[in-house]
Amino acid sequence: DGMNVLFIVVDDLRPVLGCYGDKLVKSPNIDQLASQSIVFSNAYAQQAVCAPSRVSFLTGRRPDTTRLYDFYSYWRVHAGNYSTMPQYFKENGYVTLSVGKVFHPGVSSNYSDDYPYSWSIPPFHPSTEKYENDKTCRGKDGKLYANLVCPVDVTEMPSGTLPDIQSTEEAIRLLNVMKTNKQKFFLAVGYHKPHIPLRYPQEFLKLYPLENITLAPDPWVPEKLPSVAYNPWTDIRLRDDVKALNVSFPYGPLPDDFQRQIRQSYYAAVSYLDMQVGLLLNALDDAGLSNSTIVVFTADHGWSLGEHGEWAKYSNFDVATRVPLMFYVPGMTTSSLSQGERIFPYLDPFSHVLGLVPQGQSKKVVELVSLFSTLAELAGLQVPPACPETSFHVALCTEGASIVRYFNASEEKAEEEKDGCDDTFRCFNEESVAFSQYPRPADTPQWNSDKPKLKDIRIMGYSMRTVDYRYTLWVRFYPNNFSANFEDVHAGELYMVETDPNQDYNIYNNISHGLLFKKILG
Repeated sequence: DGMNVLFIVVDDLRPVLGCYGDKLVKSPNIDQLASQSIVFSNAYAQQAVCAPSRVSFLTGRRPDTTRLYDFYSYWRVHAGNYSTMPQYFKENGYVTLSVGKVFHPGVSSNYSDDYPYSWSIPPFHPSTEKYENDKTCRGKDGKLYANLVCPVDVTEMPSGTLPDIQSTEEAIRLLNVMKTNKQKFFLAVGYHKPHIPLRYPQEFLKLYPLENITLAPDPWVPEKLPSVAYNPWTDIRLRDDVKALNVSFPYGPLPDDFQRQIRQSYYAAVSYLDMQVGLLLNALDDAGLSNSTIVVFTADHGWSLGEHGEWAKYSNFDVATRVPLMFYVPGMTTSSLSQGERIFPYLDPFSHVLGLVPQGQSKKVVELVSLFSTLAELAGLQVPPACPETSFHVALCTEGASIVRYFNASEEKAEEEKDGCDDTFRCFNEESVAFSQYPRPADTPQWNSDKPKLKDIRIMGYSMRTVDYRYTLWVRFYPNNFSANFEDVHAGELYMVETDPNQDYNIYNNISHGLLFKKILG
């Protein structure tokens, strides 16, 4: 009698959450979830852009195996007919449901969010999603603009609502249908904010007076940053309010006061998201499903808020690759509930200041590519086998080992003692490592540096993050046969976490790194 799964994935959410130690943000509902969960403080996406990241964690394969580095191919056609996590649950007797942005819509999920392979019924998309990039932001002159910073009066919006509000309502409706039909479910809910435009109900601005908003701790482009590593944030430059600032390409910078406004609106959008998550979890309680449902909360990647003079994702820095990741597992991360006990009462972000600490916190470095095997194990399904070296022909396997073994803090110590490894895949490394990568069209920032199409990729930045360092190599890449030449290194980066947590001082040229080179090749 396996558990249900509620899988919440957020667009562009870096861990600016109370449960991750952020002092400014108001996120009481996500913090409440964290207080009943195991929280991973070192979780990383495999590529810091929507479609490649989502296809990677939904298939359990890395971007070099899905062959998706942009938005323009469907893995089942261009790489291999890989099973997805929801498909595996569906084949194991679950009703699988998708609400909002789970797969990236469009070519990369076959214009169908991979229905019918992955989902039992056609995925739900909010009807107001189509207005997302329209001119709906009222400027000081009373006219409407397509701005980056876009607090709105929801009653003035098309249909009097916003996409994430609609997604919450639909997800709650489906929870109640599942309860009535007594069906075992895997419900994925994809929230769009804090993805740009930063469009959210204007009352959330009240939580963040501008005078409390600081600039990034390192708002300058680091002196030793290789130009290939820089992302010139072209997407935000296309917004009306940013366009009006006439900022120079590629390095800017944006004026300080506008940087503060972006940061303020990002935080406001996170509190708006927190409210949606709170309403959804409260409905799980209402339906009496909290003691039989695993809840996972994560994001597809992070988002730079001015660090290194960068905005948006599109890089290998922690601010772009690090994500929140937490698992609530009834009876495992919390003691079992007595019938009718509430575990997720809704908390109003405007009145609740919670100082809740996570139930368990793991500092192990983990990757989103491990989600598939981890959720299979938690639900009591057979864990898909580890992929062989080349797996284009293998329909069901994963390139990320389950991280359930890290759920218990005492096991973490046993893991370090390394007593009797059960297979090489699990112990391919003495220390846990996360791999990310990012493609570039050239050695210097171009208009298409953030999102190069496959045919234009010339360099791939392969990045390796451990507890102690981030090491990145920018190497020649050949898109016609998807191969990288590690003998043709264009640039390198090395940051030591302890002395340089913000990754501002690249010491790649200061030391010999033969060992690191061997490791990234391995």
